[in-house]
Amino acid sequence: MASTVDAVGEPIPTSAVLMASAKHISTKCRNENIAFVKCKKDDPNPEKCLDKGHQVTRCVLSLLKDLHKRCTKEMDAYAGCMYYHTNEFELCRKEQKEFEKACPFE
Repeated sequence: MASTVDAVGEPIPTSAVLMASAKHISTKCRNENIAFVKCKKDDPNPEKCLDKGHQVTRCVLSLLKDLHKRCTKEMDAYAGCMYYHTNEFELCRKEQKEFEKACPFE
């Protein structure tokens, strides 16, 4: 896994990247996720929650871009480890620690 972004700098949200960024996503995009889940619970029609889903997606992609900009090397190393080890956190604790030190939760 070479990088977590494409040639123009847009995030590539692979499962490894999302798993590596999960703690950041749960902190930064909490309100958007809660609104989406509440919408889904309140209305079984999936079309009614598209806007809330788009808000979650925008938040996550914006966060991934920011994380990559602030701590490229550490994020790539952690996501690369997660990719190599099929998203097994236990096998990537060293990379996780370095990533979380370089990009602490906000």
